[in-house]
Amino acid sequence: MIFNPEHECMSTEARKKLQLANLKNLVEKLYTDVPFYRKKMDALGITSRDIHTLEDIEKLPFTTKDDLRENYPRGMLACPKDRIVEVHMSSGTTGKPVVDEYTQKDIDIWREAMARTLAGGGCTKDDIVQNCYGYGLFTGGPGAHYGAMNIGAEVLPMSSGNTARQLMVMQDFGTTMLTCTPSYALYMAEEAAEAGVDLKTLPLNKGCFGAEPWSENMRKEIEARYGMKAYDIYGLTEIIGPGVAFECEAQEGLHVNEDLFYPEIINPETGKHVPRGEKGELVFTTLTKEGTPLLRYRTRDITYFMDEPCSCGRTTVRMHRLFGRTDDMLIIRGVNVFPSQIEHALFGIEGTEPQYLIVVNRGDTHLDEVELQVEVKQEFFSDETKKLEALRTKIEGVMKSKLQIGLKVKLVEPKTIERSIGKAKRVIDNRKI
Repeated sequence: MIFNPEHECMSTEARKKLQLANLKNLVEKLYTDVPFYRKKMDALGITSRDIHTLEDIEKLPFTTKDDLRENYPRGMLACPKDRIVEVHMSSGTTGKPVVDEYTQKDIDIWREAMARTLAGGGCTKDDIVQNCYGYGLFTGGPGAHYGAMNIGAEVLPMSSGNTARQLMVMQDFGTTMLTCTPSYALYMAEEAAEAGVDLKTLPLNKGCFGAEPWSENMRKEIEARYGMKAYDIYGLTEIIGPGVAFECEAQEGLHVNEDLFYPEIINPETGKHVPRGEKGELVFTTLTKEGTPLLRYRTRDITYFMDEPCSCGRTTVRMHRLFGRTDDMLIIRGVNVFPSQIEHALFGIEGTEPQYLIVVNRGDTHLDEVELQVEVKQEFFSDETKKLEALRTKIEGVMKSKLQIGLKVKLVEPKTIERSIGKAKRVIDNRKI
């Protein structure tokens, strides 16, 4: 389903014209109303009069998460405070939280972006959406809620946690669509199996999952356990929340709502644009935001653009599913490794459970040592030791082949690795301690 054909199927020429007009207005607004940006642009000798084409965006300054933290709480506000109707922010676990402030127009834009997102996953007004993203200052719960309401679907605002109740409501109310993190979807599937609930017999037939990187094989695992289609969605608090990009029924890349958010891919080292189709860091400019609009925000997420026409009919650019984040990337003995690469390789090995933990230490020889803890099916611990050893050897061989580094594999029993009702913690890097 295409929620807004006028904008999602707009011609490239018309979209570029709209983007350029909005970019010029944004630059003028930020220069006039936000001292932080005025100082940045003055240092570069740039004004809105220097923006003649979309390519001129490269002349403009970047914005980073550190910039947002340094301007906490309201240094990035671009409108009178009495126009703000809602505030969201990140957890702030590694410093000052990142704040996003919304005018009523911003909320309306968010509703639109998330309606497109959920519609991309097949949501219609006839669906019952069980929303298990967290509510509160986190953007996940409210974003999915707004989008489903905009479509006209029925929303069950469950938030995260209390899994037994989630399963009860799922059965009693006939949930047809699930929204949560992919790791929590797997956890619910585990709990359902333990409680004797066959998810495949329920009306639930689709889900939109995001807020953390997840691999193609993890998607297959979720789809197999629920008997449904699992769609990837993307967003971040700094830009608006969820609703920035989403998969359609083709499941071949995420459509960017680029009439609302202008995307770029840059070399994270140089800050320059990379050739189209080449992997790099994702950057977004909020073209229509009023409360806390951002110019060239560096997301730290790694992906690339896919320009081939999509079978769904949308003309918006697609980005490949995330490979990881520049700040999540592990450098192991000189080799760059993303946790999602390990996950993708691991989930293709029969006998393993979809739960793992990567522990990185610096050994006595000052070389990096990586232990991959993997949950395996219970029968391996009830069978011969040589069968368990064979599985461990197989996993180590697959990792060596796929990643070009040696990992020490530790097989653990089911339910050993701590579960999360939100974003899963997959890496413990003791080298930083």
